[in-house]
Amino acid sequence: MSPRLPATAALVTGAASGLGAAITERFLAEGASVLALDRDTSAIAPREGLVTYEADVRDGAALADAVAMCEARFGGLDVLVPNAGIWDYQRRLTHLSAAELSDAFDEIMRINVLGYLLAAQAAAAALQASRGAIVMTLSNASFYAAGGGALYTASKFAARGLVIQLAHEFAPRVRVNGVAIGGVRTGLSGPATLGLDDRSLADSFDRRGPGPNPYIPLHDSPTDPQAFTSPYVMLAAREESAMITGSIIRADGGISARGFYSAAQGDQQ
Repeated sequence: MSPRLPATAALVTGAASGLGAAITERFLAEGASVLALDRDTSAIAPREGLVTYEADVRDGAALADAVAMCEARFGGLDVLVPNAGIWDYQRRLTHLSAAELSDAFDEIMRINVLGYLLAAQAAAAALQASRGAIVMTLSNASFYAAGGGALYTASKFAARGLVIQLAHEFAPRVRVNGVAIGGVRTGLSGPATLGLDDRSLADSFDRRGPGPNPYIPLHDSPTDPQAFTSPYVMLAAREESAMITGSIIRADGGISARGFYSAAQGDQQ
């Protein structure tokens, strides 16, 4: 089967682990060259077609440098995947002090929302030149309650708005879409301001134990991040999605089919 992303240069944020690592691996397998950006890239094995860059997505200058590196190493930039994020481990609003709420708001919003905006701003000119695409990682929490606490849900609803607004602003030269995932077993951590930066979403999955998830209609669907990468490939491939912009694919195991989200579930991206 022919690769679907030949001669494609991509930049993926949050690429060192979890979904970001899976997207990076899938893009490489589909023929793309990838700049993998993360705060710590030591776990990323070097190989042909892969460049790593250590940066915090809250640093706009560093993101601009990463885009420049893509252009220098790969001859341009075709696809941006804003993916880096943190979860709030469903911390309820009334369980936060005013100081905790303020500090955690700044951290979550600056990573989950400002990080996407800064990446898109840094990549805009290069993507316009290549008539490229942005594919944002969203969540079931971009549509429903209880996929996180108030802060995480607010950040993911904001990211959903960014897909629509940037699709409008960047048209007609750049397509902007999103993938709303759910039920992924990753090392997603929480905000340092709440002392949750050493927690892992994978640990939450492990505590729940093996067996089907009754809160997801496709309850026997895999939780391996690699299983969620196909929509990213489709939205990145110009020939496959030339007329798609401002859209969000819900790869959530059917949570959207239920029309609601059970608070008993809890272990989501």
